[in-house]
Amino acid sequence: QVQLAESGGGLVQPGGSLRLSCAASGSIASIRTMGWYRQAPGKQRELVATTISGGRTNYADTAKGRFTISRDNAKNTVYLQMSSLKPEDTAVYYCQTTASSPRNVLVFYEYWGQGTQVTVSS
Repeated sequence: QVQLAESGGGLVQPGGSLRLSCAASGSIASIRTMGWYRQAPGKQRELVATTISGGRTNYADTAKGRFTISRDNAKNTVYLQMSSLKPEDTAVYYCQTTASSPRNVLVFYEYWGQGTQVTVSS
């Protein structure tokens, strides 16, 4: 089992910045992807950004140029640096990972964090 611990959410004014962190712990053999999704009230959960083992990254169009995802493999931690925040970025941000356990290193499962609230408002 893998646990994801998110931190860094909060209230910020438009144009401000926040940094989200997510640390994975538990029975982990290998992590394939780590990333961030978000869900605003009344909307579906959507991709913000992901990293894939090997360093490849993928961003939603709404995040390109404003958000930067990075990963510390030694710490099994992923970060999301968010800048130039807008009110429409207000949402619960969820950390997601696909990881395998020592019991079966070839089978990857998806795990989700509990979410951290980001509110952009003046």
